[in-house]
Amino acid sequence: MSDQTVLEPIRSFLSRSFESRQMRDDEDIFALGFGNSLFAMQLVDFLEREYGIEIDSEDLELKNFQTVQAIGDLVNRKLSARHAQA
Repeated sequence: MSDQTVLEPIRSFLSRSFESRQMRDDEDIFALGFGNSLFAMQLVDFLEREYGIEIDSEDLELKNFQTVQAIGDLVNRKLSARHAQA
């Protein structure tokens, strides 16, 4: 998947979650005060459903979820790993 194909649904999800606030791809979601444990669970659920991937416990590091770009990078790694196994 192209970077924009991956990032656009993430941006849309975050915009809905944060009252239509548009975030830059490099803005720290947690530093801005938007992230909490409930949000993290919702985000993981969204990513798994949207991209057909499984977020493993070793993926649950803050660095993977701090920014739109970091989330997109995680999704791309998971998609690449899935395609390599197929």
